[in-house]
Amino acid sequence: MAPSNALRCCQRVVGWIPVVFITLVACWSYYAYVVELCIFTIQSIGEKVIYLVVFHLSFVMFVWSYWKTIFTPPTNPSKEFRLIKADKEQYDREERPEAQQEILRRAAKDLPIYTRTANGAIRYCDRCQVIKPDRCHHCSACDMCVLKMDHHCPWVNNCVGFSNYKYFMLFLAYSLLYCLFIAATVLQYFIKFWTLCRRKSSVNCPKGDLPDTHAKFHVLFLFFVAAMFFISLLSLFSYHCWLVSKNRSTIEAFRAPVFRNGPDKNGFSLGFTKNLKQVYGDEGKYWLLPIFTSLGDGCSYPTRLVSQDPEQPNSINHTEPAKNSADGQSLPPRPLSESQNRLLGGTDQHWISEESDEESSKVSNQNAAISIDQESTKPST
Repeated sequence: MAPSNALRCCQRVVGWIPVVFITLVACWSYYAYVVELCIFTIQSIGEKVIYLVVFHLSFVMFVWSYWKTIFTPPTNPSKEFRLIKADKEQYDREERPEAQQEILRRAAKDLPIYTRTANGAIRYCDRCQVIKPDRCHHCSACDMCVLKMDHHCPWVNNCVGFSNYKYFMLFLAYSLLYCLFIAATVLQYFIKFWTLCRRKSSVNCPKGDLPDTHAKFHVLFLFFVAAMFFISLLSLFSYHCWLVSKNRSTIEAFRAPVFRNGPDKNGFSLGFTKNLKQVYGDEGKYWLLPIFTSLGDGCSYPTRLVSQDPEQPNSINHTEPAKNSADGQSLPPRPLSESQNRLLGGTDQHWISEESDEESSKVSNQNAAISIDQESTKPST
């Protein structure tokens, strides 16, 4: 027991090394840009003021979003996804997988679960002892089930999921802008230092150009580091923007979620606008701020690919069908959450009205065909 605890402690300590590295790089970039570039190198007061204001704005947003991504704990499934004591004891006693699945199906029949394993079984985590909600996965690094798990990021030493995915996206965006701003503003001084002041002495530097001081090394490395991080972040941020537009996680992009009618990579996609709102929220004024505005509870997600299922609530209805209690009496239908209603509103009604119009046109065509047949079969007088 003691060795495993010591190993877990070592893993936690090692996990913070990438975070410490990024923190040190950010602190050095602050010193190199503010002190070495703006204070000791740039001569124009107006240029200094503009650079410092924009730099500090991007730096604050970068640090704020990075902090929120790191220290926002992943969200676990709620208690309703845990087996009751009787079912748990019965599940532990059973050795046959078929009997265990029957217990899980009985426990999950009233839960908003639409996805299954590749074999069509209820997704259950034996380590956390919980029925997995849709899009929930177990993280071996965090040793817990994480709602809408995207991936475990070593650079933030945290699991990126439902609770902090917006913060992660903003962290990538502000990191990208931070590196781009530094590279763009440092470029002219990088060129001057690189081409005109390469000698150890500043004697041969043209008059009015920058002297060959120790600031040169900070400026040179600052440009290289900013450009390097910008290139690497650009591909990662572009990929996650594509994931958001498709309403997929990184796990779902590599392995499509399995529904009752089979796997479908677009199973949770509601259209570009609604996919965006599911991550950033309804109010656009909060989209660029690292505060939680994502829609939903992380345990259930609206989807249009689940057909009418007697065992599960229909995802396109605004209320779930009535359920029976233990004594056989009908319970009132449970309404969908407010965020699900907002996500399904508008498009949902339009989709249902289209179906009604199609049915009405079919009935009208059938009635017209019957009338023509009746007219044709009437005896002539």
